[in-house]
Amino acid sequence: MAKKGNRVQVILECTEHKDSGVAGMSRYITTKNKKNTTERLEMKKFNPVLKRVTVHKEIK
Repeated sequence: MAKKGNRVQVILECTEHKDSGVAGMSRYITTKNKKNTTERLEMKKFNPVLKRVTVHKEIK
């Protein structure tokens, strides 16, 4: 049976990667509580292609 709750999986995608013109995409999967955090997540994560920490925003 599926879990009942407010936590949902979200995908974080790098914002600087598209502008750089380099092939590939940096994405992370995490969870958030949709009741407490109604706006889109924005976190600093490591981008292995650009080899630095960049801002990743929630997509979808």
